[in-house]
Amino acid sequence: MAEFDITDTVDITDVVCPVTFVKAKVALEELDDGELLSIRMNDGEPVQNVPRSIKEEGHQILKLIDNEDGTYTLIVRKVEDEE
Repeated sequence: MAEFDITDTVDITDVVCPVTFVKAKVALEELDDGELLSIRMNDGEPVQNVPRSIKEEGHQILKLIDNEDGTYTLIVRKVEDEE
C-alpha cells in the first residue's frame, strides 16, 4: 500500500453490519478533507455494503484490495460536504 499516503487506519473485522459502516463513518469524520482512510474488513456483507455506503456519503473510493486472507482493505479519500 505504499502507493497511498494513508492518514489513518480502522479495522472493522471484529464487528458485523451495520456497525461496520458506523465505525468506518466515525473514523472518516475524524479526518480532514482530502485525507485517506484505510479500512480493513471481512469478505461478504462488509465488502458489499461499506464501499457503497461510503460512496453514498460522497467520499471517494480509491481502491479495494483483496488481502487473500478473507479480508479486504478499502482505501477512501474523505470529501467534505459542500453544503
